[in-house]
Amino acid sequence: MRNPYPPLEILSADQLEAIHQTSLRILEELGIELMSPDARRRLRAAGAEVDETSGIVRLDRGLVAGALASAPSRFDLVPRNPARTVRIGGDHLVFGLVAGPPNIHDLERGRRPGNFRDYCDFIRLAQYFNTIHVIGNQVCAPMELAANSRHLDAYHANLVYSDRAFHCSAIGAGRALDGIRMMAIARGETLEALAASPGVMTIISVNSPRRLDEAMADGLVAMASHGQPVVITPFTLMGAMAPVSMAAALAQQNAEALFGVVLAQAVRPGTPVMYGAFTSNVDLRSGAPAFGTPENAKANVACGQLARRYGLPYRTSNASASNAADAQGAYETEMSLWGAILGRGNLIYHAAGWQEGGLTASYEKLILDVEMLQMIVEFLEPIAVGEAELGFEAIRRIPTGGHFFGDPHTMERYQHAFYRPLVSDWQGHENWRLAGGLDAAQRATQVWKRALAEYEQPPLDESIREELDAYVARRRAEIGAGEP
Repeated sequence: MRNPYPPLEILSADQLEAIHQTSLRILEELGIELMSPDARRRLRAAGAEVDETSGIVRLDRGLVAGALASAPSRFDLVPRNPARTVRIGGDHLVFGLVAGPPNIHDLERGRRPGNFRDYCDFIRLAQYFNTIHVIGNQVCAPMELAANSRHLDAYHANLVYSDRAFHCSAIGAGRALDGIRMMAIARGETLEALAASPGVMTIISVNSPRRLDEAMADGLVAMASHGQPVVITPFTLMGAMAPVSMAAALAQQNAEALFGVVLAQAVRPGTPVMYGAFTSNVDLRSGAPAFGTPENAKANVACGQLARRYGLPYRTSNASASNAADAQGAYETEMSLWGAILGRGNLIYHAAGWQEGGLTASYEKLILDVEMLQMIVEFLEPIAVGEAELGFEAIRRIPTGGHFFGDPHTMERYQHAFYRPLVSDWQGHENWRLAGGLDAAQRATQVWKRALAEYEQPPLDESIREELDAYVARRRAEIGAGEP
């Protein structure tokens, strides 16, 4: 997909520069706590100032500039099916499946803990809908599986039930390496070949304010060492993990993102990195996170400007705090989504299925989100203005006060002239009532059930399937024996 329109510039050049300079001051004067000894060692070797007592690492602006110069402005992510390759950067637009919720929900079975059966069904739905391009890190946590090895089952399901690219977990080096190795198996390639043509990526979450924990840092190092893309994403909720003012929150988030970029380039210059942003606000009356707010939408646009300033691909998100697939969920999602589109997001994470502030993956919300994504896709199609499209002869043929229903210009185009909705019901009230009077969420239930019934598993060579099975069995035994 491409976004052919100029991005919205919500910040002036002076404002953008002020945020940049404040971020550099944060990195130079205050620093970031880096909890991984190995990562600290790498940054010290690169020229950073490291305080081993506090774990604080300070970067001068020369280090930042050097890292930005070596980071690519775009890259391809190649899954086991090369036809599903996605390009990240420039005007390319990629939508990702919801990732990370501990719970699952649908209207028929209600809210329940994440489990492997639902996990696999969400992967099947991601494969079914062509507006979902990449799979996130565990669409829901399969809680009945052992916490230290469930990532193996998740990767295995990603590779068996889908042929799309996916994000692997970087909570420690072991989970990251498992994702890299399993993608190499699925592609029938060596790790060296995968490093030259990345196949998995990961989200590196910064523990805002100004802390990168050991597990995340070690996961970043493992990914970068193997040439796989890392998406550096501070989680800056204004009023909680960041200052309450937008400019201050953007400056802090920007400093944290740049710190991750520098670390990735210190590990392996040229490692693909994405400028990740997740800036929103809290409800200051309760402390609860809020998403899809005007502040969240503005931050999505502003962060795109920062990413473009540094020549980096931009990851943003599609989010809502609603507890149900209802009107609130829809209008908050639209606010967040339009901010991401206007900000020229390259990867819109959590694009389908996010509910309850990220605590629940919802079947109905996934379908409603797919409807919104498909409408965005149609909106981004440029307007054709040729002789045939201008339709002067059709206008000549129809007398004043007439209609165009039966005109040849209409008949030649009627099947594909307009967007055909997945969920929306355009019937009149009486026909809607006769059809059951279902609201959008109820109609979405019918859609996801039909999609699962129609799903076709993508082909996978039997020898590759056996090698994946053997890898999972071997690693599960090693992890059970206490190995990383």
